[in-house]
Amino acid sequence: MKKTQNLVEHNPPRCNLEQKSFNISERFVNLVVVSYDSFRQRSQDELIHTGMKHEDYIHKAQRGLEFIAPSRLFGWCRRLQCVPHIVMVSGIPGVGKSTLLQKFVYDWVNSKLCKRFAFIFYFKFRDLNHLVDVKVSLEQMILHEYPYLDSHIDIILKDPKKLLFIFDGLDESVHKIDLKSRRFCTNPKYLENLDTIVVSLVRQVLLEGCSVLITSRPAKLSSIDTNAFHRIVEIMGFFNEERQMYFKQFFGNDEDKTQKVLNYLTQNDTLYTFCYIPSFCWIVCTVLSKCFQPQSKNYDQNLLPKTITQLFVTFVANILSNHSQYKDGADEFFRSIGKMAEYGVMNHILIFQEMDLRTFNVDINAHLLSSFVVESEDHPNSSFSFLHLTIQEFFAALVHYLDFSKEKLDKALEDAISCKDCRGEIFLRFLCGLSDGSTSSMLSSFIGDLSIQTSISVITWLRSFISDIFSDEKYKGNKRRFMYVLFYLFETRNKALISESLGSNRSFDFSGFHLIPLNCAALAYILEACRETENLDLKSSNIKIDGLERLAPVLHTVKDLSLYMNSLENGAIRYISSALSHTECRIQSLNLGFSGLADGSWSDLASAIRCNQSLRSLNLTSNKLEGPYFGDLVSALSSSSCKIEELNLSDTGLTDVSSVHLTSLITRTRSLRNLDLSYNRLDGPHFPALITALSRPDCGVEELVLRSIDLTSASCSLLAAVIRDNQSLRKLDLSANNLCGPQFDDLMAALSRTSGKIEELLLDNTGMTDASCIHLASAIQNNPYLRRLDLSDNRMAGPHFCHMMAALSSPDRRLGSEWHRGD
Repeated sequence: MKKTQNLVEHNPPRCNLEQKSFNISERFVNLVVVSYDSFRQRSQDELIHTGMKHEDYIHKAQRGLEFIAPSRLFGWCRRLQCVPHIVMVSGIPGVGKSTLLQKFVYDWVNSKLCKRFAFIFYFKFRDLNHLVDVKVSLEQMILHEYPYLDSHIDIILKDPKKLLFIFDGLDESVHKIDLKSRRFCTNPKYLENLDTIVVSLVRQVLLEGCSVLITSRPAKLSSIDTNAFHRIVEIMGFFNEERQMYFKQFFGNDEDKTQKVLNYLTQNDTLYTFCYIPSFCWIVCTVLSKCFQPQSKNYDQNLLPKTITQLFVTFVANILSNHSQYKDGADEFFRSIGKMAEYGVMNHILIFQEMDLRTFNVDINAHLLSSFVVESEDHPNSSFSFLHLTIQEFFAALVHYLDFSKEKLDKALEDAISCKDCRGEIFLRFLCGLSDGSTSSMLSSFIGDLSIQTSISVITWLRSFISDIFSDEKYKGNKRRFMYVLFYLFETRNKALISESLGSNRSFDFSGFHLIPLNCAALAYILEACRETENLDLKSSNIKIDGLERLAPVLHTVKDLSLYMNSLENGAIRYISSALSHTECRIQSLNLGFSGLADGSWSDLASAIRCNQSLRSLNLTSNKLEGPYFGDLVSALSSSSCKIEELNLSDTGLTDVSSVHLTSLITRTRSLRNLDLSYNRLDGPHFPALITALSRPDCGVEELVLRSIDLTSASCSLLAAVIRDNQSLRKLDLSANNLCGPQFDDLMAALSRTSGKIEELLLDNTGMTDASCIHLASAIQNNPYLRRLDLSDNRMAGPHFCHMMAALSSPDRRLGSEWHRGD
């Protein structure tokens, strides 16, 4: 009870705030824990990886994702159809593994969960590291932590089913825990290596029937046999609701400050997204609490942190301001701790021993040490770790600005970028972010000016690396790597560098790449710096409405914008409409196909189109157009200000009723060149008026696609007028309609005449038979303009087929090679 009832909130020393201690029941914010039974080799920085997955889980939360409450860790497992005994709790550093276990034990003490356990024995792997060359028994381990059980230990261990062993921090262990090992310990009194004891407990060879709970970082799980665990869960940290609760609890009754911090964070995705990590929330709140002090009422908004680098620079500067009496030695302290931090980042080391501190000349008695490093005092052989992995990565980058060496910097850059697991990504962001003079200047009054040579070298490297991204086959097409580069540029806050580095060919292809709001926030900054972008391809990028909201202020700078195959929903259209309505809008091509939009969206889009002068191509494929607002959209497209040339309305649920509006569009517009009405059900009483409008000699439509719109042979006479009278038409697609019948010859007769100038005719899968070949032969022989004819997926073999082949073989026949006989 004494060990678990209080939750201590760490404060930097001498920061004029009392060390706060809260009852864990009052302070604990629920962590999102999900069932996660399959761990793969992590191919990127865990913090970034989990951030992306976190956004996924938010959207899946309402669709059956299995949440695991702490009380259910040892509850019934549906997958195994049993009560689990061996459980793994995974999570990145700082996400709350140890805090979750503290709450778990506290609730057990108070009989709120797992009442079947009579005893819980809690061990930390970092405190067991001193046993690396020592043999010990399980009984000795227990009595070392719980000496008051000495006279009862034999009785306790006789009933293993009532025992739970917790081992916290597998990734921090120096012991080689091989869960596939066949070396076991069978008696709690036998002396063995620690790894053998742990494996024996997990494999149920030692104290069969006992329960074991182990925590670890996800990356560690890729190197162990996870089949040994009955249940594997992952702590995802905080969702939106939990984050807000944390902020409110941090600031207590100060509702004004709470609201200011929340408002600022929700406008800053870079910071807010990382707040799914509780320890990161603490850093953010610590920094922003200084910025929003009552005496800071008129605090310059430009000085508020906007990037990860600026946040950590501000965090360090705030601590140094409270250590002003020790600032003379701060630069030397940061050099030594930075070298140790970088060594740890590049070698997967999070836990440092006293010997490591001596190796890197870190003064253990330095007043600043406890501000950034936590010392484990549970055992005489103390170990040390940074408050958070990200703080370690920050100091690893900062040391290069305090102690410039081109050789060391080049090696660090090469090592970081070549790490297969991308563990250097945040480190690289900090290196790039510190190159910004306004960012680094916040530290200059404490540790002097940071190295200009380092800034120059980092920017030079960044320019070179971006060039490689565009040209080197090793990186070409690697969209994830390119996104990381955009984050490096984002951290620099150097718009001139961004514009120069990306050059004149400013096209961004993130098709098929999962874009979360954090990606969109960085991309928006890059687009703003570029000012003019030729192409932004976000096809199948899983962008959501909140991601589109981040991009909205800069979408007007893009010439060709594709949001094809994204579930945007109706609310997203207002952001697209906002871009189209911008007075400096450059959008010429807009692809919204397969975006899940319905009738309620078209009123906003219509308003935007009326005041837009740039749009030339609009693709609305596979959205739901038919409804009361469709007429408004068509009216906007027909307006004199609209210069639309290509309009794709394929598979949009249009029926014969819509033909009235489409007829008005064809009659009134003079700019439309390409019209696709495929996969709609247009045939009906209003359809002839539409075809009549398309048949007018002054109709400007050059390409007309009517694939699969339920046309029959009865429509051929109408379609013949389009071929015969429309002087602009060059391509007609009538595929996947059942045109075979007595009036098909009217269509072919029109094609035989030379009044029209059609060059491409697509008739695949139109039900044509051998009898159709007679009419086709005449059309082919008499039409001098026809260059392409598609007849695939028809059944034309028969005695008349040779007539068509003869026409195709005629010496003066100029039909190109792109014709298809089909079957």
